[in-house]
Amino acid sequence: MRRIGTGDKIRALGAMSGTSLDGVDAAIIETDGETVFGFGESAYRPYSETEREVLRAALGRWDGAEVEAAAEVVETTHAEILSRFDDIDLIGFHGQTFAHDPRGRGTHQAGSGAILAEALGLPVVWDFRSADVRFGGEGAPLAPFYHFALARFIEARAPLAFLNLGGVGNLTFADPGFARPETEGALLAFDTGPANAPVNDLLQTRLGRALDEDGALAARGEVNDAVVARFLQHPHFFRMAPKSLDRDAFAALAGEVATLSDADAAATLTACAAASVMRGMELCPAPPERLLVTGGGRRNPVMMAMIAAGCDCPVLPVEEAGLDGDMLEAQAFAYLAVRVARGLPTSAPGTTGVRAAVGGGTLSRPGELAVALG
Repeated sequence: MRRIGTGDKIRALGAMSGTSLDGVDAAIIETDGETVFGFGESAYRPYSETEREVLRAALGRWDGAEVEAAAEVVETTHAEILSRFDDIDLIGFHGQTFAHDPRGRGTHQAGSGAILAEALGLPVVWDFRSADVRFGGEGAPLAPFYHFALARFIEARAPLAFLNLGGVGNLTFADPGFARPETEGALLAFDTGPANAPVNDLLQTRLGRALDEDGALAARGEVNDAVVARFLQHPHFFRMAPKSLDRDAFAALAGEVATLSDADAAATLTACAAASVMRGMELCPAPPERLLVTGGGRRNPVMMAMIAAGCDCPVLPVEEAGLDGDMLEAQAFAYLAVRVARGLPTSAPGTTGVRAAVGGGTLSRPGELAVALG
């Protein structure tokens, strides 16, 4: 791979499989790792129910047969979707998070970038989070540096916030007035709390459905305010940012809504997700001009309305700013891959709590795995 310099337009392909376990997103951006010049093609590859069951069996696990089987699913599905793209310089591969314990065992994203590099014949950047955790960071969220670049791309003139509503919610406060994302004050980022994961798990367990389509079930239910109040007593909400969560950090929520009807349980879990965002907005160092929402949760009008009711600024899907909310996280790992290749930082104290700005990620080239095995 050629050396990348400032201003070089690299066609980077990023892939993301989130904690919602719905499928793999893949998207191309053109960037030098600092400026976003434009966007290319994108694709989505849903997991089959059988694949989803294999992945779900590995949640919360660090090793063992379940994790090995899940890693194979991750590698196979990613190779399938990434092979559809042409004229690519570099791939950013996040893998699938099965366990995240930055203050304990670390962080675990299954799937080998070395295997993908061999299969696709392209350089692959992967294992983005481990270096950050080694240097005292939370290892998440990692999209904020890309959010900062996007704030510049859309020519934002005032601080704004990005909210990703995936399985877990995370919030980025970005001030585009700063020159670089690692500068103190440019970014503050953290996981807000559970977003779609509890609702998705409820629908899967009770009704055999992957999600609450358009929030239709929640719209028919009543929120149990007592459950929401107890939810907000979780220690996570009393920690200062930056902070991160494992997908199952709020697993006890399932028991809290066990006696509620399907509709009331969905409404209550949706309200919990919204309440965690409102609590998170209180941590922003200044009032953001607007809150741009990405991830699957932005398609849930009930969740969006609940969040908007508790915020003092406009709450908008990122499409209102000309961005693609379905592919933004995949784009983020394409962007981060270029930063890794250039030796630029990918996280900073304000985004993960790491002691100093650090560049994460491993770069694997085609042929290296064959040499290592030979």
